This record gives sequence, structure tokens and C-alpha cells, in this order.
Amino acid sequence: MAYVIALPCVDVTDRACVAECPMDCIYEGARSLYIHPGECMDCGGCEVVCPVGAVYYAEDLPSALQEYAPDNGRFFTEVLPGRDAPLGSPGGAAAVGPLNVDTPMIAALPPQSPPEQQRRREPRGGGSCCAGDRHD
Repeated sequence: MAYVIALPCVDVTDRACVAECPMDCIYEGARSLYIHPGECMDCGGCEVVCPVGAVYYAEDLPSALQEYAPDNGRFFTEVLPGRDAPLGSPGGAAAVGPLNVDTPMIAALPPQSPPEQQRRREPRGGGSCCAGDRHD
């Protein structure tokens, strides 16, 4: 299982998680960010820095957000409107750059208001991302 970015990210896309990710596996869609499940090493660094609490370990998604796990995968495996082939596993988001597409589920959501007060959740396993490594 990998980490998943859920509803609180839609129309916010803070990108703190992108800067923290040692695997460069967080891709930018038009309205949301998506974590590549095959490229994610499950370090949890993205979860720790997300100011809106949008990142969850897939198994820990609240029931109201369960649909975001398969939808996150569809971003990489399906042909989406505005794209003529699945993205697949390009091996890093930086080389691909921002993609101006989203899954149909995200594209169909009404505009989301930015949260009034940004919050952070306790990370899964209490952890730091890379067993004590610092990312200064």
C-alpha cells in the first residue's frame, strides 16, 4: 500500500509534500496532487508536512475518503480527458512537470474553498520520513 492524497488537497495543492518526497512520486494534476503507488516507498514524509491533512496511508483512509485510493491509481493507469495514453510510471514527477488533467472524479467535484485554518495530523507510525535523515 502507498500513500494517497484525498479531498482536502483539491484546489489547494500546497506542494509541501512534493518538496519533501525523496522519491519524486507526487504528480501534479489540474486541481489535485496524486501519489504514484508503484513509486512511493511509504516513508510518510508527505503526510507529515501536508498542511491540510490530505495525505493518508491507503489503509488508514477514513471511510468517507475510501474512494480516493482507487481514484489515485486511475490517474496513472487510465486514459484521462486531455491525455491520449495512460501516464504509467514515468519514474519521477519532476521530469514530467505539471499535468493539466485530473481523474473524472476530481474534475467533477465542485470548487473547494481553501481551509480556514491549516492543520496537520500525526503521521502514521509517529515517524519521520527516512529513519532519522534530515531534509534541510
